[in-house]
Amino acid sequence: MTAGADTSRANRRAGGGGWPAVLTYGFRPFFLLGALYSGLIVLVWLPVFTGALETSSVFAPVDWHVHEIMFGYVAAIITGFLLTAIPNWTGRLPVQGGPLLALVVLWLAGRFAVFFSAQIGVVPAAIVDCAFLAAVAASAAREIIAGRNWRNLIVVAPVTVFLLSNVLFHVEAASSGASDYARRLAIGVTIVLIAIIGGRIIPSFTRNWMVRQGPGRLPVAFNGFDRIVLLATVVALAAWTLAPDRLASGLALCLAGALNLARLARWAGDRAWSDRLVLVLHAGYLFMPVGLLLAGLAAIVPTSVPAAAAMHAFGVGAIGVMTMAVMTRATRGHTGRALEADAATQLIYAAVILAAVIRIVAAFMPDKMVLLHASAGLWSLAFLGFCLRYGGMLLMPKAGPKRPSQPPGRPA
Repeated sequence: MTAGADTSRANRRAGGGGWPAVLTYGFRPFFLLGALYSGLIVLVWLPVFTGALETSSVFAPVDWHVHEIMFGYVAAIITGFLLTAIPNWTGRLPVQGGPLLALVVLWLAGRFAVFFSAQIGVVPAAIVDCAFLAAVAASAAREIIAGRNWRNLIVVAPVTVFLLSNVLFHVEAASSGASDYARRLAIGVTIVLIAIIGGRIIPSFTRNWMVRQGPGRLPVAFNGFDRIVLLATVVALAAWTLAPDRLASGLALCLAGALNLARLARWAGDRAWSDRLVLVLHAGYLFMPVGLLLAGLAAIVPTSVPAAAAMHAFGVGAIGVMTMAVMTRATRGHTGRALEADAATQLIYAAVILAAVIRIVAAFMPDKMVLLHASAGLWSLAFLGFCLRYGGMLLMPKAGPKRPSQPPGRPA
């Protein structure tokens, strides 16, 4: 064997293989494209909402907006997260090169299929769109099984439910013109993922940082209380999905919200103020119990609390802030940058948090267009700002000397 062949094989093992850096790890293309898409479609959404712009989609405007946030943006970030975490669970090489490019093309095809579904047709558009999550679930299952990492095979389950919620979304929209059950199911599954993954990474990252700061209160390790909270959260969100207006659902949601507030308090986030990269994880998780409480109150006192407040506490708040927190941290860790939030990153965090707060407040206002524009502008500022600040990191090879990086799916 020649020296050149040895070098080529070593490059492939290291993630080279002749492919550009953006196709060497799942987080690179999907974090970048997901953030770019999220920032742009929210700018498009308000003209669509006001009737100044029309899509070529069979979906009603609100359904198109919700669908593309959940199955466009969120699906991309979940994919980037999983494809980055699974290699550390299994010890196998990441999905990269041609297979990763195929997933990217499939995701892009889904976005075009949904937008032009009125021309393409309902069924062909649904098949193209749903094929992406099916491929992601199959890819994740294959890698985990090949690595004999049986305990993490469970992560395929929420991805599969997320896929089924997309199928239901298309069926509902085509049959009734609305997607009430599907949108709640998609949001509910994502919130459960945040509860599970957040409960793993937030106390771990917080503890690692606090140990270096000296003595003091540390996050409580995962125990039976966390299991109770997770069970209560799943039950409450299932009730919300099926019967959001029932009193029993409202009480279950309020209980889950209170339990998640107590869970968050056990992680000592009040001591993490000086590390914004850690603090933003706590801030993102906080929106989850806020959303649960608002959803519960919307069922108990619907004349006082609009259901839209809960939807946006979940969507803009918990999902938007938590995904941004994970994207920034994972990008820095995997590209050899220091795990610290510079001024631009802190501005991104502030923009997405303010977008969430303003959108929740807007749900209570009869005249809300100014607040809607402010929230949409801040959301786009955050995600397009992420592309500007982190795009180079995602497109270029890893910086500095090689060192083990911290995956978003395994605590430090």
